[in-house]
Amino acid sequence: MNTKFISRKKVMALLLATVTLSCSSSNTPEEESPYLTVKSVSSQTLPATGGEVIISVASYPAATAQSDAGWMTLKSSTPLNEFTSFVFTAQANEGNAREAIITITAGEKKETVTIGQAQSDEPENETAIDENLPAVKVAKALGLGWNLGNQLDAHANEVADETSWGNGKATQETLNKVKDAGFTSVRIPITWLGKVGEAPGYTIDAAWLERAAEVVGYAEQAGLKAIINIHHDGHRQVNGDGSEEHHWLDIVAAAKDETANTSIKEQLRAMWTQIAERFKEKGDFLIFEGLNEIHDGRWGSGTNTTDGGKQYAILNEWQQVFVDAVRATGGNNATRYLGISGYSTNPDLTMKHLKLPTDPAKDRLLVSVHYYDPATFALEDKFSEWGHTGATGKKENWGDEEHLNGIFTALRSTYVEKGIPVYIGEMGCVHRSSSRPESFRKYYLEYVCKAARTHGMSVFYWDNGNAGAGRECSGLMNHATGVYFNNGKEVIDVMTKGYFSDDASYTLKSVYDRAPQ
Repeated sequence: MNTKFISRKKVMALLLATVTLSCSSSNTPEEESPYLTVKSVSSQTLPATGGEVIISVASYPAATAQSDAGWMTLKSSTPLNEFTSFVFTAQANEGNAREAIITITAGEKKETVTIGQAQSDEPENETAIDENLPAVKVAKALGLGWNLGNQLDAHANEVADETSWGNGKATQETLNKVKDAGFTSVRIPITWLGKVGEAPGYTIDAAWLERAAEVVGYAEQAGLKAIINIHHDGHRQVNGDGSEEHHWLDIVAAAKDETANTSIKEQLRAMWTQIAERFKEKGDFLIFEGLNEIHDGRWGSGTNTTDGGKQYAILNEWQQVFVDAVRATGGNNATRYLGISGYSTNPDLTMKHLKLPTDPAKDRLLVSVHYYDPATFALEDKFSEWGHTGATGKKENWGDEEHLNGIFTALRSTYVEKGIPVYIGEMGCVHRSSSRPESFRKYYLEYVCKAARTHGMSVFYWDNGNAGAGRECSGLMNHATGVYFNNGKEVIDVMTKGYFSDDASYTLKSVYDRAPQ
């Protein structure tokens, strides 16, 4: 990955300009209360070859900085009034992807900055995983999946409503076409908002549960493996004005009040007991996924970083409640595969903080993560290009092939090679309206799918049914008919090749070498 660093001369010029503009203040350092703010970080992801990171802070009193990793060392510290510029140097990485935590201190104030470095292996040195490993066999059986997104997870005015986000009702024909297109699994996100009664029973609306069962039946009839979950009930959002929106599955409330946490766990147990009872006679084609993207509204960079691990511990408790509730229903649920996700389904936070639940069934838990890195390219369309051939200014300054391989390699060593299957429950890239950006979209999706197969994981594309172009427009097929949108067939063919091709000459390196020029 080509990382662009800010020169020290430019940093100092910017700091001097900022200080000059602030000189009209009548406050003196002696009058100020202690404070510490990280103003900028030149890069938080470094290539395997190493490099420099410049961290600019404003503080009173003057700040110091220290790395917790021997490979990341302080090169210089330049104070200028209340500003300090720290330059850290990273050695070349000869092993797996790694991280260093830099702690910045000013008096009693502390802030941390995490710097990642990609693994040393380049695509040409890739090592395909042993496909006879049990976890790999499970992932390969799931294969390449498709999300029926913005469908049963849609809601309006706090009530689940399948068609409220613009998609027509899913049909048997839809799932038949998904199978025909080359997908082997379908993830069916389900929101239960407005469909659950009061405590203590928390009775699920019978009609909504039966609609979920009907769609699961479509998948079974089509010959697809299926995953169902509790989806947007845990969605939390921080708005631009600082206000927050949340639903009953609220990890912030649970972290603040044990009574709230107890109530949430009671509802979670009651709901999964009912869902599991409804599906307990279904075969192994059906997987339950307990929760989806649980976080405090800031996608892993909020209060979870300052609460001493409270939210991580609560999420682990919730996952245990889910497993216990399902197993207690018996039938095929006694040994059904269950999907377990970490905080915000972020791969790094999952590997660091997820504690897999205790399970009476042996080797029947899967780890679920999501991958949309970098989101500014894959979801938001702020950048039109990706990867080592992307043009400076048209692509994000992080998140290229090295970054992806670092994450997938870490997931492989943390879980897959230790017997725990991994599926990437969501990944995707939005449609572009012109050919060159679309060529980078297809390259990204092919690379993700090939990397998932290479590292022994299953992967599911997020299709929200939006046929437009640009931000959040990731539709490939009409959800009511299965008819392709735009170049949907071409995109699916790229992904199926990436995941399923067994041609010995088709490697990550060969995909890398055919990147758009």
